[in-house]
Amino acid sequence: MTGKHNYKTWLKRFGVAGFLFFLIKGLVWLAIFFGLGKLLS
Repeated sequence: MTGKHNYKTWLKRFGVAGFLFFLIKGLVWLAIFFGLGKLLS
């Protein structure tokens, strides 16, 4: 039982970390494109 619980805890942790990683990555790319757009116009 403890092995399965441990697995679920790790899965949840990686899910949150993955979500935050892709959220921040997306915001960084948006900032880059926004900056390039301002620079070129």
